[in-house]
Amino acid sequence: MNENVFAAGSPVISLNQQPAAEGRDDAAPSSAAEATAPSAEDSVHDVAIIGSGPAGYTAAIYTARANLKPIVFASSVAAGGDLMTTTEVENFPGFVDGIQGPELMSTMQQQAERFGADIRYEDVESVELAGELKRITVADGSVHWAKAVIVSTGSEYRKLGLEDEARLSGHGVSWCATCDGFFFKEKPIAVVGGGDSALEEALFLTTFASSVTIIHRRDSLRASEIMQRRALENPKITFVWDSEVVGIEGAAQTEALQVRNVKSGLTQRLEVSGLFVAIGSDPRTELVKDQLELTAEGTIAVQGRSSKTSLPGVFAAGDVIDPTYRQAITAAGSGCVAAIDVQHYLETL
Repeated sequence: MNENVFAAGSPVISLNQQPAAEGRDDAAPSSAAEATAPSAEDSVHDVAIIGSGPAGYTAAIYTARANLKPIVFASSVAAGGDLMTTTEVENFPGFVDGIQGPELMSTMQQQAERFGADIRYEDVESVELAGELKRITVADGSVHWAKAVIVSTGSEYRKLGLEDEARLSGHGVSWCATCDGFFFKEKPIAVVGGGDSALEEALFLTTFASSVTIIHRRDSLRASEIMQRRALENPKITFVWDSEVVGIEGAAQTEALQVRNVKSGLTQRLEVSGLFVAIGSDPRTELVKDQLELTAEGTIAVQGRSSKTSLPGVFAAGDVIDPTYRQAITAAGSGCVAAIDVQHYLETL
């Protein structure tokens, strides 16, 4: 995503703007705010939602039902959020037998569209949030205006930061077991991480791989008890404790890992065909980080239990504000909060 965003309060000058003759009716606007105001032909949305996933789609459902006719920029890349790469979701209320992540997102999207939400699969390139009307520019250069904006851009996977990680991405290195697990039938693979996501990935991968080695830099797991028990009892899963991956071998395809024990300093070579990285994620704030206040954790700062950000008319929901819980149900709940906050805000205009 393009990080070339405008800082709050920064002037925006058109390079084609010409000085106007004194007294002319078509004189150029005298301020940057006027220069970037919508024309008479432009439509102004009540609310624009940037990002989808449980937070964005829930916000869309609630605002659509309130007849606010939301426009949702689901993104051509990350539409549906991280649940699009999640296997069976067992802890979302209402699904006794669980539900696949992509199916849940598809259902939420259809529900939002049923009430009138306008879903756009476009990437937002930049936003200007400081004014009374918010300006949103998408990849093709089109500009959209809204009275209120909900930012629900979620989070992105963390990388190991290794030299060959990017080079071998898609060639054995992956962040998505659902996407790539099929390619590792009867092959040994490794998973890095010790939380619920890492164990979920590992358990799913046992349906394909000949063996799964979980590499964790500590001597105990951070995952929930039920996930730990499932992983520890699975005969295909083994653990390498107190260790980290320091190198990835392979010319055109991943062939082996260099794994170092963080206590002894000793390094061993582990032959695998795939490496799945599940060490957490970071909030996607590139689009707004120069305009909205952020917390020490890097999430968008909100006021108390509300979704209100540091700018009037701008609200945030989901993992982009949550460094702690990061669950589908909590993201959905915060999307509901944002939608109701938007309704109250628009009533004051």
